[in-house]
Amino acid sequence: MAGESDTSNNRPRPRYRRILLKLSGEALMGRKPYGIDWHVLETYAREIRQVVELGVAVGIVIGGGNIFRGVQNASRGMKRAHADYMGMLATMINAMALQDALEQAGLDTRLQSSIKMEQIAEPFIRRRAIRHLEKGRVVIFGAGTGNPYFTTDTAAALRALEIEAEVLLKGTRVDGVYSADPERDPNARLFTTIHGREVIQRDLRVMDMTAFTLCREAGLPIIVFNMNKPGNLLRVVCGEPVGTLVYWTETPPSFAETAQA
Repeated sequence: MAGESDTSNNRPRPRYRRILLKLSGEALMGRKPYGIDWHVLETYAREIRQVVELGVAVGIVIGGGNIFRGVQNASRGMKRAHADYMGMLATMINAMALQDALEQAGLDTRLQSSIKMEQIAEPFIRRRAIRHLEKGRVVIFGAGTGNPYFTTDTAAALRALEIEAEVLLKGTRVDGVYSADPERDPNARLFTTIHGREVIQRDLRVMDMTAFTLCREAGLPIIVFNMNKPGNLLRVVCGEPVGTLVYWTETPPSFAETAQA
């Protein structure tokens, strides 16, 4: 069942009013060895548009690993802080590409950067971002947190809390959180729900520890799902049990119960 339906127009009714969607830069490569696959961007734009048309406010944080990975290049001799700033610029390239795809899909957008780039993006201002969301604009947050030594996962958790998102959705290329790497272990088990404490105990690496700690302290649920399967984003937003729900309450809630009534 595709969520609750609005009987007036037979459309599904979203469970969430405001979400933060985290996308990896690597996902934009598609089948390419590096860079951006425009087909992937067009597909993502259509998926996001379906959600926006239901009245859901959407904030997006995107990584830059398809262009430059700060940690990886720092390990090859480059200073970590310098490499991280280069990684932030890579996220801005992806953010601009996604912005263009969304606008070609007919959506209103705003791109905000944690590093001043007045010619191409607004500076990140929390109240302005919330106002854009209230007006139905998709807000893309680029340049991570604006500081080295922090990942885009941490930026996603931070922005989710700042815009008062009800859930953090992490779109990946796998179906959710597994007991082991499903690409290496055919016996890996997919979790439908899992407590954040167990994620830490099992060292499942859903997000980096800084991001995870932010979500834990705020009680912000995380849903990890396969963004590359058509319709998955809409199904998640409508409360269907897609992917893995990481929760913080003592008893496991249903997907629907993670949203406010």
